[in-house]
Amino acid sequence: MKRSLVFAGVAALLAAGCGGSGSSSSSSTTTAGSGKPGAGKKIGLVTDIGGLNDRGFNHLSYVGLQRAQRELGVRTQVFQAKSTQDYVPNLSTFARQGYNLTIGVGFTEATAIDTAAANFPKSNFSIVDVDQTTEPHKPPNLLGLLFKEQETGYLVGYLAALEEKRRPGPDVIGSVGGQKQPPVDRFIAGYQAGAKAADPGIKTLNGYSQDFSDQAKCKQVALNQIEQGAGVVFQVAGGCGLGALDAAKEKQVWGIGVDADQAFLGPHILTSAVKRVDTAVYDAIKLVVDGKFKGGNIVFGLKDNGVGIGKISPKVPQSEVAKINQVRADIISGKIKNIPTEVP
Repeated sequence: MKRSLVFAGVAALLAAGCGGSGSSSSSSTTTAGSGKPGAGKKIGLVTDIGGLNDRGFNHLSYVGLQRAQRELGVRTQVFQAKSTQDYVPNLSTFARQGYNLTIGVGFTEATAIDTAAANFPKSNFSIVDVDQTTEPHKPPNLLGLLFKEQETGYLVGYLAALEEKRRPGPDVIGSVGGQKQPPVDRFIAGYQAGAKAADPGIKTLNGYSQDFSDQAKCKQVALNQIEQGAGVVFQVAGGCGLGALDAAKEKQVWGIGVDADQAFLGPHILTSAVKRVDTAVYDAIKLVVDGKFKGGNIVFGLKDNGVGIGKISPKVPQSEVAKINQVRADIISGKIKNIPTEVP
């Protein structure tokens, strides 16, 4: 077993979304500003069961919604699902009430938004992390917001391997996914590929908690990987993944955040694989405001700043930071290509 890393420092402040309470789901309404291009437009957001306070995925969607309210003047409302059974009713409620755009958050809402979009063909829908062309009905009124998670996964994997090489003993890193879904696996596949590019002999461990909310489940998967020698743990499990990062803190190994820059969690965070869900949500709303909305997909990658890498720990040598910057440039230029998107 490798000697553990020891960290020092303080955590930054945490910003999180909030909403009111209801019976099956909670909601929060924001009034539009007059005199702005989106005045009179109504935008609804349906979170997955992780809720707005997941410190990542859902919260970022809310940040994009807030930006649209502030800059475009749209009226917004949020439904926070308490269970997966809330998805179709919540999505349908916005359509039934004449909202100009209803946004779903995450792959777990794929079936529900396909159903709602098919049932309300005159309403506009958009969803994060779902390919419109793979939906059963392929609704022409549905816009998929997709990301090249494998690109940011590659970056954090490369850095993880560089750090692991500096520790004595066998090189081992781990990853904890919420469920085996395409967006989750794109992160992990890129992570493993980047790690092996930096350290061909490294061992990569991967496990799924089958949950995106229960932190205890992700923590246990991470603890098992750390017991097997992992010196870095990458969480790709939303709110559940905070448990994996807690395991990293407890065992004094590196943790890597996901979606948002999770450096605020403490000095045990090596970096984060950032996915700019807020930008994607804002862009989808602006299409509606500008009268340019249409179904299909929009894909965000490193080149257009749709994904990226978060704050890198100051404990990382500048020589490694320089390598990561070069790898990032090589991905954007196309020198590094065909990054894997599937995990065996």
